[in-house]
Formats: sequence, structure tokens, C-alpha cells
Amino acid sequence: MNSTLPGYIPIFLFMGLAFLFPVVTLLVAKLIRPQTGGQGKLMPYECGVDPDSDARQRYAIRYYVVAILFVIFDVETIFLFPWAIIYRKLALFGLAEMLVFLGILIVGYVWIIKKGALDWA
Repeated sequence: MNSTLPGYIPIFLFMGLAFLFPVVTLLVAKLIRPQTGGQGKLMPYECGVDPDSDARQRYAIRYYVVAILFVIFDVETIFLFPWAIIYRKLALFGLAEMLVFLGILIVGYVWIIKKGALDWA
């Protein structure tokens, strides 16, 4: 018999325990929890107000556009932090690169405003 196999027995036992623990916990919880509820519990909850329409209605595309624009500009401004940390080491070259980067951001922002993507009316 190979001498390395007994070394793996604790690992296999731990893997089995890691698999069985959540399964057994969920089964025990299902058995001991109270079975209350009904139709009222299954209804959608909207801040204490009964829903007046279906939850799967269409939304205007501008909500998604604004969300995507927020993520894009938020992620791009995160690039300013590493630059600010090593600002003195980069000297004039770093300043020029950041001015180009900010220029591109500003051009994109002006283009978005001119397209009317941020108009809510």
C-alpha cells in the first residue's frame, strides 16, 4: 500500500464534513421551523403598500443608461488615486498623462450632456 494515502485521510474527512454540514443544517432547520404563512406572506412587499401592478413591467432605458454612465465615470476616476499617490515620482510626465486622461473624460462627459443622456424630463 502506498504510504502517502493515509496522509490524505484527514483532508477527505474534512471535505466530507464541509459538504455534510450545510446539508444537515438546512434539513434540520426545515424540520424544526414553524410552518406559518400563507397567501399574504407570498405577496410582494412594497414598503407596506399593496402592489397595484405587475412587478415585471418595462422601465425606461434612461435608467440603465445613467447607471452605466455612473459606473463608467466612477471607475475611471478611481484611476486618479494611484496617480495621486506617486504624483511626485511621475513629475511633469505624470501631470501631462493625467491631463490627457482628464481631457478624454471631459470630452466624453460633454458629449453625453449634448446627447441628452442625463436629461430626466
